[in-house]
Amino acid sequence: MNLNWMLERAARQFPNKDAIVTVTRRYSYEDFLDLSKRAAAVFRDVGVEPGQRVGVMTYNTPAFMIAAFGLWRAGAVLVPVNHKLTARELAYIAEHAELKAIVADTEFAERVSEADGRLRLLATTDAGDGEFDRLVQSAVAWNGVPVTGDMIAEVLYTSGTTSDPKGCEHNHAGLYAVPGHTTAAVGMRKDDRFLIAMPIWHATLLNNWMLSMVYLGGTVVLLKEYHPVEFLKTVEAEKVTAFFGAPIAYLAPLQVLPTIGKTINDFDLSTARLWIYGGAPMGAETMKTLQAAYQSDSFSQVYGMSETGPVGSALYPEEQVIKAGSIGAGGMPGVEIRVVRDDGEAAQAEEVGEIVMRSNTRMVGYLKSPKATAEVFDGDWYRTGDLARVDSDGYLYIVDRVKDVVITGGENVFSPEIEEMLLQHPAVADAAVIGRPHPEWGETIVAVVVASEPLELDGVREFLANRLAKYKIPRELVVRDDLPRTPSGKIKKHMLRAEIFG
Repeated sequence: MNLNWMLERAARQFPNKDAIVTVTRRYSYEDFLDLSKRAAAVFRDVGVEPGQRVGVMTYNTPAFMIAAFGLWRAGAVLVPVNHKLTARELAYIAEHAELKAIVADTEFAERVSEADGRLRLLATTDAGDGEFDRLVQSAVAWNGVPVTGDMIAEVLYTSGTTSDPKGCEHNHAGLYAVPGHTTAAVGMRKDDRFLIAMPIWHATLLNNWMLSMVYLGGTVVLLKEYHPVEFLKTVEAEKVTAFFGAPIAYLAPLQVLPTIGKTINDFDLSTARLWIYGGAPMGAETMKTLQAAYQSDSFSQVYGMSETGPVGSALYPEEQVIKAGSIGAGGMPGVEIRVVRDDGEAAQAEEVGEIVMRSNTRMVGYLKSPKATAEVFDGDWYRTGDLARVDSDGYLYIVDRVKDVVITGGENVFSPEIEEMLLQHPAVADAAVIGRPHPEWGETIVAVVVASEPLELDGVREFLANRLAKYKIPRELVVRDDLPRTPSGKIKKHMLRAEIFG
């Protein structure tokens, strides 16, 4: 199995059907397949060879999808790049992944140049007149190279960059299997029109939802960037049937609309039959509010890891209120999930253990990190690093994260990276980063520091502005005399959370 087959099948069965829709452009599956073959020729002609890695750093545009399938046809490897990263963060990915080239929106050109002036930039624009766009249009379609299921197709960086970054390597066979699990879990169909408004470079948007639409022959509706009002307008105008977002994506319209004299009832959302969310659970009252506002009880939550595709578990519509806060009971169809205690035995009711998963979508390993790979693999099982409590009905509730990942607005933020930047501040003697539970964002980032002189939040945020992507910068600052540590020197973050949050 390889990903090119997926697009070829859709183009054979639905040649004239909308594959990609934007505000200004529409591409049929026949168009999409042709453009992917032209893109493959472009990559070949600029020197990209099979197995080499190419970054794609765009908004939600057709260029991302065309570049992705062009790379796969050329036997190359897609490296989705978070367009919110700073030049410093981008430079790490460029070096670590040994990027041969990067396809990027023109407004990111300066950042790409600052990150690595030697990197071959193929620019794209909304108008379709960037170098990449022009080269694709003028290229002769190329069928590409033979691609086998064990060839690497994608490298997903799990949390932007950190002092010890990890790129999950996924092969064609594993990614080809992702839509089977996803579509079985949430019930997507070939006539679905799936709105991608959250960043397409994110693992779940790319693999769970974009690939699932191609797998089924559905339609991908692209909104360049999420905006609360434009989101609703697009659902109405394009008769969207399915959408995925972090909880804030659903809550934001309820906050914004009153300020412009509108309500959610001013928009026709009746075509939407699948409201999917992830990145953080939602409480019962929040879910009831959303069900009433969107006049729908068709909300589903999905949980997964970049290392597994991402596939994992699902919380179904009928469970949203009675099991609010849970990530579901067991895995999606075809995915095995266990909760394991420190002694290796399965956690029983009301016990806490680490979530481990097994599926045919699991990554091959971390790029250039055999030691890190060995640490998270236990035979066929992937150790997630997430700790969960199991209730008496077998539902899982995440209580902590072994890896100290803070999830804010659906984005994974790795605490050590922020701590490392905080320690570069001349007045910071020690630092820890934790996540405070937040009803809209899932969590908000809190910096806890020991300071040698008075510190204010605004000053710390200004110091970090050019060092970290905006969403990684702490929104709260707590100054303490010291940080609680174990005898081996590790910060006791559970104690910090208990003391600060109560």
